[in-house]
Amino acid sequence: MATAVPAERDAVARAFPGPVRGTPVPGAAVHAVGGGPDLLAAGVGPALAAASTAAALTAAALAGRPYGLVVSAGIAGGFPPHAPLGALVVADEITAADLGAETADGFLPVTDLGFGTVTHRPPESLVRAAAAAAGAQAGTVLTVSTVTGTAARAEALRARHPRALAEAMEGFGVAEAAAAQGVPVLEVRAVSNPVGPRDRAAWRIGEALTALTEGFGKLGPVLESWNPHEQSAGEP
Repeated sequence: MATAVPAERDAVARAFPGPVRGTPVPGAAVHAVGGGPDLLAAGVGPALAAASTAAALTAAALAGRPYGLVVSAGIAGGFPPHAPLGALVVADEITAADLGAETADGFLPVTDLGFGTVTHRPPESLVRAAAAAAGAQAGTVLTVSTVTGTAARAEALRARHPRALAEAMEGFGVAEAAAAQGVPVLEVRAVSNPVGPRDRAAWRIGEALTALTEGFGKLGPVLESWNPHEQSAGEP
């Protein structure tokens, strides 16, 4: 499970019993939680998150215990009114919102330029089960390299991505690393602030971290029991 910073990692760890033990990997450390998942504070932003996640996946594979699922987790900005403060969001699409080119006619995603991908889709059965267990909403979670700080940019993002519920900075990077090694991915976010004008007084980081802990307390059995080989017919 990959978070951006240690505070998010620790919030997830509190949902699981048992001691926490750290194991170094190149550029980071994987923390194994007794009775729970392995946790990685992968760093801020899609590039560092991808690099750290790739290192952890490779280390696990070389040790003969490859991971069957990668979860990007943490707090996020939520698009009001659909994702209010404290809400939990499960991504059914993980989309790089600003990977592309600005043109006179507007923004073009990198796929329109003939390169790469901009969206990863977690397994539908897992998204449904996770959202139901945690009482979360399912929708698009955007990955941005620059956090939105104006109403104009928030409106532009919603116009391009009408199903967007939240924005964060690591999900797409984590998903790229997972996809490169053929591992399914999920993204779970707790909303700490509204997407739009930057107003630190409106942030509720403590409440969002608490929601993250509570959410993973409910998600634990779903993640533990989910089998990638038992996906419903027609899923990727």
